[in-house]
Formats: sequence, C-alpha cells, structure tokens
Amino acid sequence: MKVDSILKAKGRDVEVTTPAAELQLVMHKLVSRGIGAVVVTTGSKVEGTVSERDIVRGLAKHGAHVLDLRVGDVMSRNAPTCSPDDSLQHVMAVMTRTRHRHLPVVDAGGTLCGIVSIGDVVKYRLGEMELETRVLRDAYRAHGV
Repeated sequence: MKVDSILKAKGRDVEVTTPAAELQLVMHKLVSRGIGAVVVTTGSKVEGTVSERDIVRGLAKHGAHVLDLRVGDVMSRNAPTCSPDDSLQHVMAVMTRTRHRHLPVVDAGGTLCGIVSIGDVVKYRLGEMELETRVLRDAYRAHGV
C-alpha cells in the first residue's frame, strides 16, 4: 500500500502554522482538533513540524516561559517528509529511524498534500496483514491441505 491510499481514505486536510506563530495558539489547536502535530510552513515551503513532543521538550528547556515562545523556537526543523508514492514499509522505516511520529506528505513539486501519523500507518499496515492472512488461509483451504 502507498501513502496516497491513506490520504484518499483519511483526507488531505493538514493543519499548518508559521514559525512566527504563537506557540500557545498552536497548543490550543492541537488539543481542540485532537491531533499530535502541525506542519510548519513559510509560503508553500515545508519548514518542519511542531508536535506535542517538541512542546514538552520546550517546556523542559524553558519552563513556564514556553507559553511566551513562537513556534520557530521549539519546532523540529527539516523534519522528514514522504511522498504519496512511498510504501508503508518505507514510511515506517523513516519514522523509526528519525523518531518522528508524523510525516508531512509532499508531491514531486514540493507541495504539501497531506500528513500521515504513526497511527495511520499502523492502522493500514494491520489491514494489509489481515488481507494477506485471509488470502493465504483461502489458498490453503482451496488446495485441501
């Protein structure tokens, strides 16, 4: 399965912000929308992401003053991205290697066209595995073994 299949099923809406945005507003966005990360953009260019993990790290470093910071002060810059044509196995490997739970999806021209989370990848990979299991089980039964 490809990333594009996930985007077709879940949608391509992406919450975005800028490095200059108030971190406190992004925190409210994360909570109110029930999401774990927001893509940080400047114009049409993806600059990185700001996630719950980034905010916790900011809190550990800056204490309560984290509420006065801008997104650019805590965001993950140059966060990894993936393309709609990437396989789930590739995305899982990138997430594991880079320890990022959210990957912005960008097309060949560099345009943001979605986001996938580790939850999305696990959900669809489990679906693939269940399908493979059913196919093998049916093949096994069909051959009378």
